[in-house]
Amino acid sequence: MGMPTGGFVMRQVALSRAEKEQLAAAFKSEGDLDARLKRFADAAREEYLRMMLGQKVFTRGQDMREYRLFLLIQHGAFDDGLLPDERVISALFQTTRTQSRGLLRAVMSKYQYDLRVAIQKTLVKCLQGAKQYGDEWNITIESDNIVDELNRALADINGNLEQISRARDTVTTYVISQASYVALSDKFLAAP
Repeated sequence: MGMPTGGFVMRQVALSRAEKEQLAAAFKSEGDLDARLKRFADAAREEYLRMMLGQKVFTRGQDMREYRLFLLIQHGAFDDGLLPDERVISALFQTTRTQSRGLLRAVMSKYQYDLRVAIQKTLVKCLQGAKQYGDEWNITIESDNIVDELNRALADINGNLEQISRARDTVTTYVISQASYVALSDKFLAAP
């Protein structure tokens, strides 16, 4: 029996309605689940091909997880090619929030040049979602790594700018001073 011509033949996995709802919740998306899963399958295909070609063979499970998350980001498995937040990573990788934070931080560092566009897109989207209240801006950010990345950008621009800080009595709302917001907007071309 020969190989089929014209590409791969993938076996379909039957999912119950509850499983599909669980996946949609993990992705934080109500969009087309099949299209989303195709991007995951594309990332998995590349992972396996690179392994079989001897290009990406890992001996540590953590390295494999990092590479897998990198491929998922590169293949656009998350919204609009953005970085996922720690909650999404926890839902997909079955990790704690702390483990997910560390995993994303490692991927952002190890693959920083390859993920430059995804990181910048994520920062721009966050800044564009900010709301002005007097001399400050409030922004909702669900990833500690993104807050760290924005604060690093502020330090690169001018070490005298105020860092982004968590708004009092909130979980994911942060405060940005007017000067810091303008500096970040200029850097990332994200003026509202």
